[in-house]
Order: sequence, then structure tokens, then C-alpha cells
Amino acid sequence: MKLKQLVAAGIVLSSASFANAQTTDSEFVVEDIRVEGLQRVALGAALTYMPVQVGDRLNDFRVTQLIRSLYSSTHFERIAVSREGNILVVRVSERPTISTITFDGNDDIKDEQLQESLDGNGIRVGEPLDKTVLVSIENGLKDFFYSIGKYNAEVDAIVTPLPRNRVDLKFSFEEGDAAEIQQINVVGNELFSDAELFENWELQFDTPWWDFLSETRYQQQTLQGDMESLRNYYMDRGYLRFNVDSTQVSMTPEKDGIYVTLNVSEGEQYTISDVELVGDALGHEEYIMQVLPLTSGELYNQAEVTYTEEFISKYLGRFGYAYPTVTTVPEINDEDKTVKLTLSVDPGKRIYVRRINFNGNSVTSDEVLRQKVVQMEGTWLSNATLESSKNALSRLTYMEEVEFETIRIPGQDDVVDVNFNVKEQPSGSFTAGIGYGDRTKLSLQAGIQQDNFLGTGKRLGFNVSTVSYQRSAQITYNDPYFTIDGISLGGSISYSEFDGSDFNVIRYNSKQWSVGANIGYPINEFNRINFGLTYSDVELYNRGYYEQTENFYRQFTSDSDPDAAVEYDSILASVSWSRNTLNRGLFPTAGSSQQASFSITTPDSDVNYFKTIFDTKFYFPLTRNQRWSVLTRLRLGYGNGYGDIDGNDQILPFTQNFTAGGADTLRGFENNTVGPRGIGRSSQVTTVGPDGRPYPADPADDTIIISRRSLGGNAMALGGVELIVPTPFVEEDMDNSVRTSFFVDVGNVWDTEFQYDEYKDLQRDPRSGSLLDYSDWKLYRSSAGISVQWISPMGPMVFSFSRALKEREGDDAKFFTFNIGQTF
Repeated sequence: MKLKQLVAAGIVLSSASFANAQTTDSEFVVEDIRVEGLQRVALGAALTYMPVQVGDRLNDFRVTQLIRSLYSSTHFERIAVSREGNILVVRVSERPTISTITFDGNDDIKDEQLQESLDGNGIRVGEPLDKTVLVSIENGLKDFFYSIGKYNAEVDAIVTPLPRNRVDLKFSFEEGDAAEIQQINVVGNELFSDAELFENWELQFDTPWWDFLSETRYQQQTLQGDMESLRNYYMDRGYLRFNVDSTQVSMTPEKDGIYVTLNVSEGEQYTISDVELVGDALGHEEYIMQVLPLTSGELYNQAEVTYTEEFISKYLGRFGYAYPTVTTVPEINDEDKTVKLTLSVDPGKRIYVRRINFNGNSVTSDEVLRQKVVQMEGTWLSNATLESSKNALSRLTYMEEVEFETIRIPGQDDVVDVNFNVKEQPSGSFTAGIGYGDRTKLSLQAGIQQDNFLGTGKRLGFNVSTVSYQRSAQITYNDPYFTIDGISLGGSISYSEFDGSDFNVIRYNSKQWSVGANIGYPINEFNRINFGLTYSDVELYNRGYYEQTENFYRQFTSDSDPDAAVEYDSILASVSWSRNTLNRGLFPTAGSSQQASFSITTPDSDVNYFKTIFDTKFYFPLTRNQRWSVLTRLRLGYGNGYGDIDGNDQILPFTQNFTAGGADTLRGFENNTVGPRGIGRSSQVTTVGPDGRPYPADPADDTIIISRRSLGGNAMALGGVELIVPTPFVEEDMDNSVRTSFFVDVGNVWDTEFQYDEYKDLQRDPRSGSLLDYSDWKLYRSSAGISVQWISPMGPMVFSFSRALKEREGDDAKFFTFNIGQTF
């Protein structure tokens, strides 16, 4: 039977969807349902979307419901309903499946950000394509480009059909150039000049050509932030009634220039008449009022009001009241231009910690991280202890980022969980070096150190060096939590064979093996004290003859065999103190660290000497995000002998002298070349007098030879200043892995025991350089340059380009240095 057809139930769910529904003008009982056009969607699945079953009575209203339900499944883009006898026929056209999604021409938006936005709209590979959504996505992307000043931007979604009802989806971008700010006008400002008001604005105009860091393209969000800065500028100076009356943003016809005009009312200054604290401050009202910066008679300052609210909130948070409400209610008196401030405090409930969780630590065990957390489960929540816990975790060298959040427990308004979200970085370092020099030739070295061995937080290192000047092997171990109280225990075993002539120091060879142990005690969160004891056996041979070293050798050799090897044992006791408030273990940007150590050999050792070293670093962040920071460094050292042997005063063994030059001391100078040099003496045994008879030679006729090699000294002072800047072409999220800094290094190594007057009048070998007063600490060196550091999978890499600013005769300046496995 031929069906009577009526136009009914054309449902338009969006601008790109339509339905063609055909029904009868009378009801009928459905004897069967036939669905035509299905490809991917199973018949059973399609039937489940229909609110009609066999045996139901169908009318126009039920047809409308059926079509609505099928469209809501998001699988179909066209639907037609018809009747063949008492059989319901539903003809569908399925939406195509997205095969690929590509982006072309997008510079200001990353592919990941675009895909995230598409995911939120259900546009992803393998899903059916709803073409009706594409128009809104295109418009949304255009709105984004308009907000950053790109008013000529175009976004097109291109759909390319493929076999088997599939499509390729491509978003094509033509961003164009951002509109530049041609001028910003403030109308109505009489108290402050435009230059004063624009000083802290991010948006700039008419900037000099060399100020390439300024932001001159128009961005709507940035303008809103600058307007808030303008408001704060006035409010912080007492202009409580300041207001931006209107804002006009106009565009050039070419859409490449923007003019901004702000109409403002400055008002008059208001002073604080009274400050009152109301509510419940948990009995700390007197203390809070004493430390508040708000004082009667002073100008109103919005920044101080905000600081006061934050201070009270943080202060109450120390006692477990993590969610207090602090509100400042101003009572403005326009007649006498005063304002009374009422601080209303509601501490809320004391919050307790149910559980502390760690997320993101795939290597480090929870137990290791928990050892650094001072916030305890079952106690009240304290923001101070949470911040301390975060800082302690951040100082671990194998942690790149640490954040925490408090999660409220449903149904319990006084209990939270604390989640520490960490991002680990490589805890092991592969130390390697390669170099070539006129004297050192090719040199290689390698080593492995693991600061987080098997995720236990223990440090294990094995280093082997085969550089031209040394062959050595060393095993080190340290357990920072040997006891639950934080007592550390460590030790080391090492062996080395050293050739000073290839180390840029005076000629001598040595063999040394040593074994040591150390134990550390925490004083508090930031301070620690360590004790150590090391036994060493040293053999010196193949030595050169220098005035400074003979004073040491003379204690162990006899006149009958002056060239014999020297061997001595020593037991070195040490104590050190360290303090660390840095915000991170690697690449810190704020805080400071100090370390002082004193070591001395026991009286029964073959050599008696002591050494003391002080090292300090301070980081001063220059910006709120701490991407710009200043580092100041200072390192001081001094050592000498004590006691005597056979009436001769003991001196510091020259093998323990300080040296300077290189990546970790004075960049711009060859390693270990800065400081005193070895002095050799050439003497005549006899001379012939006027009568032709031999006479003993006059020591004043001796000739001295100044070595090209450094001897080092028993005193050291090194320092420097670095400006840490964002690394060009590197994203902000890589700041914890890559660091760029401009530096100035300065320092010197000298010998307090050197007797300059004893040598200054002697003849010098013409092949030697000038004799310097090696006891003069003022013979400093300095350099400046740029350094780039990268925490690579093999360990820290350091690239330095530097130029010597102050050098002395005989110094070996170097423009470029490269190190693997060393950072500072």
C-alpha cells in the first residue's frame, strides 16, 4: 500500500544538521522496524536509541521523539522516517569517522593546546565528525587571535572525504601580524605623568629599537592587567576613589595599529582614621595588631591591606585553620577624606590531615619522600610545615618540581588529604671529560654517580679517571637517613696515581690510597653538622726541584739520598657545618647556602697541618616568577702546618695547596694555572778570585728560574656575580633543566709563607717570566662571560664563553670551556 506522506518532524539540532521526516496522518501499530544506511553502527545499537518498539502505536509526536533520540546519539547527520504498510522504515546517513587531524600555519597556539580544545568538543581521531561544531570552533579560535591583536587572522576547517565514510580534518591558519600599539592615552591624570603611570605596564609603545624585550603588540588580557596595575598605583597612594570611567580601543583601517584611550577620575587622597579587628582571631588579637602595617593617620594603601589579609590568613594557618576568611570592610568618610578599616576574621574549623600522598615519583619510594615531610598525618594542617616540606623536597637533587594541594574529604568539613605532586629528574650523572692542550695532549675521564640509588635516596658513586695527569678509582657511599632521626652515615675508598706536570702544576708524581668515614647530625631543618675521619698513605717521587717544595721534602729525606721517594701516612679529622635554604637542589633561584669546614691531621700523623674552607652562595630573585635572578658567590680557604720536626716548623704539604682556574673557580683561565709558580735556583759552587784561586760562590749571584707551572698556595679567595636570565628559544617549563647566566668571576690564590725579598734581587733566567710577589693577595684575576648549563640524561653539561678582564704575566687565558658532570 502506498503511503500518504506528510512533512513532519524536521528537527534542526544545529545550523549544519537537518532531518527529513515522513509520517502518516493517522496512527498505526508498528509491526516491524527496518533501519537502512547503517555502516559502522550496529543494528542493535541503533534500535536502543529509538523510543519505539514493535507493537507500539506510532503517531507524529512519537516520530518527533524518535528523530530527536537518534540525533542525540551523535552517530548520524541525516535521518528520514517513512512507513511501508505497518512497517516503520528509518533511513540514516552516518557521520563520517575522523581519520586524521592536522594543523597548519599555527604559531601562537601549540598543537597540543589545539588538540586539547578539540577533545573538549568531542573532535578526536576515531570519533564521528559533527560538522556543526566546526563553525563554533573556527569562531572560537578567531576570537583567541583577536584577543592577542591578530585581527587579520583566518581559521578554516577543511574536511577531505576518504573511502569507507572517513574524512581527514585539517585546520588551516593564517595568523597574520599582530596589531602594534601606536599610542596609549590617559585622559584625566593631573597628579602623575604618563611616564610614571606607564612605568610598570607590560604593554608599551614608541619603544627604542634596541628594547626588543618590550611588548608592543596589543593583547586584551594584558591591557586588563595593566589597567589593574594602574588602579593599584593610585590605590597604593591613598586615592581610594580612583576610577577608570571608560576605555576606548580603536583600530587603523588596515587592522595593524591600535590606539588605546583611558578616561580616569583620580579623586583625592584618603588617610586611615582607625583599624579595628573583629571576629575570632583565636586569642592572637594583640600580636596581630602589633605586627600589622596598617596605622591610623597614614595614607590608605591597598597593597598593605591585601598583605594584611594574607598575613592573618597564613598566621592562622599555622595553627591548623587552613581556610580562614579575612575581609576588610572600609567605612569611607568623604567629608574629612578618611577611611576606617574593619578587619573581620572568621577562622573556620581547625583542619586535620587524614593522609599524605605522593604522585609522580616513579623511581623514588614514598618512604624516602616522607622522610623530608615535616607535616604529620593525624595532626592539624599547617601551611608553614607544608611549605617547609615542599622546600625540603625541592632541595633533593633528583627532584625537578614539587607542588602540593589539599583535598577536602566529602562529608567531612574538618579533614583533608595532602597530595604532593613531584616531577623527578635524572638522579644519576655520567661524569665525562675530553680535552686537548699543548702540554696535556688528549685526556679522557669517566665516572658514574647515583644520588638516588634504586629509589632509596642513598648516594652511590664509582668514578674512574684515565686523564693524562691522573689514573684513579673511587667508591663513595652515603645514607642520608641512616637513622629515623636523620643521622647520615657514609664512607669512601680511593686510589690514585698523579702526574703534576700534566695537570698544569709543578712536576711531581704521587701514589695515594685512602679510606674514610663520616657521620652527620641534623641541627634543624636548614642546618647540619658532619664529622669525618680519613686515613691516607701518600708516596711522592720523580719530583722537580723548587724552592717552595724543598722545605717540605727536607723533613723526610737525608743528604745521603736526596732524590729518594717520600712516603708518609696521615689521619685527617674533619668537622663541617652546612646551612641550606635554597628553593631547589639543582638550578636554585632563591635562598642561600653556606658551608664551613675545618680539617686537621692527628698529632701522630707523619705530617701535621690544618685546612679551613668557607663557601657561601646567595640567590636574589628579580622577578615574581624567578626567571631572572642574581647569584653572588664567595669561597675562602686557608691552610698551614703546625708543630715542628727536628726543630723545623711544619708547613702545609704542597699537594694540599689550593689551585684556581677552570669551570668551578675562575672561568676564562686554564684549569689550575692561577696562583704562585715554582721557583728553581741555579747556584755556582765556587768562583775564581783575582788571585786565580777558587773561592765559595756568592749566593747573590744565583740565578732563579720561574716555572711555567703553578704551585698553588695555602690561601684562596674566589668570588663572583651572575645574572641568571631566561634561556633564549627554550620554553619556561625547561627552566629547571637549562640555565643561562652572565657572570663575572674574580679571585686569587697566594702563599702566605712566600718570602719575596729573598728572591727579588736575584738574577732571572732569560727564559723565565717576571717574578711576582706570590704572598700578595691583591694580585687578583677576573673574567666575564656567558655560561649555559644543561641537565642532560648523562648529567650536567656546562658551556662557558669568557674573556679574561684582569690577568697576570704567565697566565693561560681560555675563551671556551666545556665540562660534563659538573655544575655550580
